[in-house]
Amino acid sequence: MTYHSRLKNEFVDELFEAVLLLEDIEECYRFFEDICTIKEIQALAQRLKVAKLLRQDKTYHEIEEKTGASTATISRINRCLQYGADGYNLILDRLEEDKTSSENE
Repeated sequence: MTYHSRLKNEFVDELFEAVLLLEDIEECYRFFEDICTIKEIQALAQRLKVAKLLRQDKTYHEIEEKTGASTATISRINRCLQYGADGYNLILDRLEEDKTSSENE
């Protein structure tokens, strides 16, 4: 089944195509430091960490202490994990698979 995003347009397609061309973490740092503010990058990283901790069944209080995220942000991310486009779950599954395969090498 094909996913139909509400965000889809030519500009967003070009952005995502650019991200898919990045080859390693250094290239990601270079690109994201140019295209985003430091706060935007930190906010994205924080959201991913919150999602990871939610999947580990951490409490909102534990997540708030560990990440500094507000309970409103944690709640929004939790809704995305439960009812969203499945993007968090997709990438968190892949990160776990990558970590597992790296440990087994």
